[in-house]
Amino acid sequence: MSDALHDWLVETYGSDEEILQAQSQRYAEGLSVFRAAYGAGPISVYRAPGRVNLIGEHTDYNHGYVMPIALDRDTVILARPRADGQVVLRNIEPARYGERRFTLGVQIEAGPRGDWENYIKGPAQALWGRFGPLANGMDALVIGRAPHGVPVGAGLSSSSALTVAAAVALMGVNGLEMPRPELARFCAEAEWYVGTRGGMMDHFISLMGRRGHALFLDCRPDPDAAGVFRSDWAPIPAGYAFLVCDSGKRRQTAHSAYNLRVAECKLGVQLLKRRYPTITHLRDVSTRALGLTPAALDALLKQELPAQADAAGLQRLGISADFLAELLRYHGLNGNEVFAVQARCRHVISENQRVLDSIEALRQGDARRLGALMGQAHRSMSVDYQASCAEVDVLVELLQESAGVLGARITGAGWGGCVVALIEEGADAGLLQRIAPRYRQQTGLEAQAFLCRPAGGASSADALGASMQR
Repeated sequence: MSDALHDWLVETYGSDEEILQAQSQRYAEGLSVFRAAYGAGPISVYRAPGRVNLIGEHTDYNHGYVMPIALDRDTVILARPRADGQVVLRNIEPARYGERRFTLGVQIEAGPRGDWENYIKGPAQALWGRFGPLANGMDALVIGRAPHGVPVGAGLSSSSALTVAAAVALMGVNGLEMPRPELARFCAEAEWYVGTRGGMMDHFISLMGRRGHALFLDCRPDPDAAGVFRSDWAPIPAGYAFLVCDSGKRRQTAHSAYNLRVAECKLGVQLLKRRYPTITHLRDVSTRALGLTPAALDALLKQELPAQADAAGLQRLGISADFLAELLRYHGLNGNEVFAVQARCRHVISENQRVLDSIEALRQGDARRLGALMGQAHRSMSVDYQASCAEVDVLVELLQESAGVLGARITGAGWGGCVVALIEEGADAGLLQRIAPRYRQQTGLEAQAFLCRPAGGASSADALGASMQR
């Protein structure tokens, strides 16, 4: 391994000897596997971290606020350009992810739904559309295996990490550049290729993460700054850490439920426009923006939004047939759904306020306030957005009852996956061992946990030491 790559590993992962040794072994194995698969020659390294969102769930696609950190778990792509327009994909876990191959072009046929190649095809097609014909394809090896990779299906944004890493790699082998805030939005839209119409928080933190800091992100483009998103970093107070706990519950129904929630939020905006014609997203519905007290805002939601309504009921409330038909088509819905508009909107509106309160708590070094807000956020996700599940609710409750835990909540899109807990430093010692038997008894599942160190964003390096690119 070259000195330049070793120095880059230190810059990327820190100087802790145990961590550095493990990462060095991980990259050395990857380089060896790549050379065995593709032969000798220069190899470039590209990585993108996953994320854990501390607070602000399902607010990003509503033009709201989020506050994530980049994980010190990442997806790595080793790549070499090839001039025939082919992208050849191998994985460090060949039994789990078989070899894939496709040709670059303006239209790239998607693989089966959920197939891992689609997260590379999405940015490949989008880059062709943005820059025109790409000169180079690539030979690539994807490395995302535990314990250093982003856990798959755990709500830690493994899919977006792969999308960002693929975009950065394809840009690297083609000598393309894009400002990072712009690239984040580009990657978010590129991931729509797989069929999930989400926001851009995951891609933004994967590119813009800062070690030791949380990121406050305003997900509404600033019209006075050419569409740039307003962001700021806040340091994590000394003496506290984050424990990420994988519930072991995989998110089997998250895709359709996610798209339904996005649609329900849009329906809420459409109905609230009857009273407030200038609003465009739920971000615009707040006590400050509308000049209402919290009680008056709650009364407004109850008066204007249905607790439940089917398609026919929505039309009776004034939603046009054309608007509804386009909404259903765009989000892959069949029209037989029951829409819980009021509760979904209440979650988003209250969650936006919790993010604003949380960033202020961090700026004041008030970790206990942040922990309390995280607990409130979980209750809202579970009750109003119904994006939790019984297993995750049990895990959150067990953590909240534990000494040294200031607050815990589901993180990610929901319906399973991970919980993030704010803890006093050192409180993780023996914590999982104490709650795991109770969790197993109540759910039949095994929980896993790891301490999270806020990491830096996506980066790349020349494995043979010619240069490093940031």
